Amino acid sequence: MRRVMADGEVGKALRSVLDRIRAASNARSLEIPAVQPRLVAVSKTKPVALICEAYMNGQRHFGENYVKELEEKSTNSRILNECKSIRWHFIGHVQRNKVNKLTNIPHLHMVETVHSEQLATSLNSAWEKLQKAERLKIMVQVNTSGEENKHGCLPCDVVSIATHVVNTCPHLEFVGLMTVGALNHNPSKGPNLDFQHLAECRKTVCENLSILEEHLELSMGMSGDFEHAIAMGSTNVRVGSVIFGTRDYKIDAKPGSSKAGTDSTASGEQETNDGSSREKLAPQTNPNEPCSMAISESSEKQSKAVASCSKAHMENSIGSYNSESEKDMLVNGFDDVCTAHLTINGRPDAPDLFGP
Repeated sequence: MRRVMADGEVGKALRSVLDRIRAASNARSLEIPAVQPRLVAVSKTKPVALICEAYMNGQRHFGENYVKELEEKSTNSRILNECKSIRWHFIGHVQRNKVNKLTNIPHLHMVETVHSEQLATSLNSAWEKLQKAERLKIMVQVNTSGEENKHGCLPCDVVSIATHVVNTCPHLEFVGLMTVGALNHNPSKGPNLDFQHLAECRKTVCENLSILEEHLELSMGMSGDFEHAIAMGSTNVRVGSVIFGTRDYKIDAKPGSSKAGTDSTASGEQETNDGSSREKLAPQTNPNEPCSMAISESSEKQSKAVASCSKAHMENSIGSYNSESEKDMLVNGFDDVCTAHLTINGRPDAPDLFGP
């Protein structure tokens, strides 16, 4: 059964999450850089009223996954009038043909999902045209789990992308690294290797670019594991369902129309959730291009990622999907991935996986 927040519950849930963030931050090792973690409230598919309620309870940073949905919310008259200091984080997969729309979002604060040098260059050019006084903050998204159904560069590409941003993108501010990681990790069985790998990536980037580790953020941790992520050094957690309630991707959906809050394809194809089989997403790889980044011994999935390292990214091979929104829901780094997966496969009755 879905859990939907009633009026007034968002503020209470928000305060509870902030208390848990403070407790997790105070309890972590002294070896972790002493940076107070930021909460990004993931509001995708949620109505403007709930965003405003969270804002009125002190929340300022909000995350969205789809350009179209963010465009609609950010220009909503109520948001503009009541949430004048809102800071939007884009945490979904970015296609270069939507960069101009994304950079024109009012109060866009950060793009957390830069996965290639080409995307960084496009964002830099688009931001330059707007003649903004401040640089656009960006993070490099890393596929630390090596899973083929996730976006992000592979660990061996992190240094080159970060170097490209720092040296050739003067209108971008490189502020950190982001990952989604595997969703089924049990903290009682030890540290999450994906979070560990991101911390290792940060160390390598900092050594190569002469940056202090406490000056480079780690965005990792979602509704089900943000406290564990903080214990491992996260400075930016993306929490949605615990604050706003479980998402319903069928809200406002009508027969023959795309679902609310998604980006449809240019051809007008609509998203489907009939459970039909899909061709598996596979990255284009070059076995002759080895990974140059040293990574400690880890799981088989990480070894696979390193072995297949190349600069060809997953977005080059997603043409088999039926719609833009379906691609995003299957491969995005976003909160409540399990709920979205169940919905796509014809099971909209997804349980509340993360609890209150």
